[in-house]
Amino acid sequence: MKNVGMKAESYRTAIASGILYAPPHCIELLRNGNTEKGDALKTARIAGILAAKRTDELIPLCHPLPIYRADVDFELFENYVKIIATVETIGPTGVEMEALTAVSLAGLTLYDMLKPHCEPEDLSLDQCKLDKKKGGKSHFTRALKEVLSASVIVLSDTVAAGKKPDTAGQNVLEILQEANFSNISYQVIADSHEQLLSLIEQQKNQYPLILTVGGTGLGPKDLTVETIQPLLKREIPGLMEASRSFGQKRTPYAALSRGVAGYIDNSLVITLPGSRQGAKESLIAILPALVHLFDVQKNIPHQGGYE
Repeated sequence: MKNVGMKAESYRTAIASGILYAPPHCIELLRNGNTEKGDALKTARIAGILAAKRTDELIPLCHPLPIYRADVDFELFENYVKIIATVETIGPTGVEMEALTAVSLAGLTLYDMLKPHCEPEDLSLDQCKLDKKKGGKSHFTRALKEVLSASVIVLSDTVAAGKKPDTAGQNVLEILQEANFSNISYQVIADSHEQLLSLIEQQKNQYPLILTVGGTGLGPKDLTVETIQPLLKREIPGLMEASRSFGQKRTPYAALSRGVAGYIDNSLVITLPGSRQGAKESLIAILPALVHLFDVQKNIPHQGGYE
């Protein structure tokens, strides 16, 4: 089963459809609810909803998801019925398979309830397909439309002294590169208020995005927040709230991070934790928001809203 533990949860929806071909007299039975076994449309609707809720039990390797909405609707035509399923969730992966499973089981239920009324060759399930999906990486993109430069500043006495490799900063670099950031400046400095202040002064209008890695905890030398926060002209508290919320679901220690985010002149500055996992989780959590923000700032056409 694919690991989705590091994927951010988002609102997701999927709409699927399929067609059951049947003779006109069978369509009339559906319309009137008069099959030998009862009202076929009502029964098939319940079957489709139950199937959506139990998809992870029916299809190997599908993740169990909380299903917040599952609906099955029907459109009746002269010699076929169209089955439409809509499924919604808030989760780390989509509900395409839940919608397709709902259509399939609803269609099979109609087939079963109509087969006493016609010959087997008169019934045929066809065109089960995904019509639409929203949410996740297809809707909340994680890559810039236009390349931007960025700066990564790692604060660590031990890394700066060559006593251990920098894994946190390298993780951040990889995520930025995958998100279409380029010409990324990368520097490692000691836990120094003066050095950090000097670098921010040099870079604050040179790079659209500056990420610091380290110094957001409660240690005596964790002074990144104290250095950066007084410089912020416009804070964006929601970014770090999202990071901490994402991290809190994976480790209770995330609550101890004091990271801040906001603008210093024309640069967006974000302070990430110094641990490899903490830096990775924090950046993953806010990456779609960062991409959206920079795409809008780069004058890329934007319709507004969050549909």
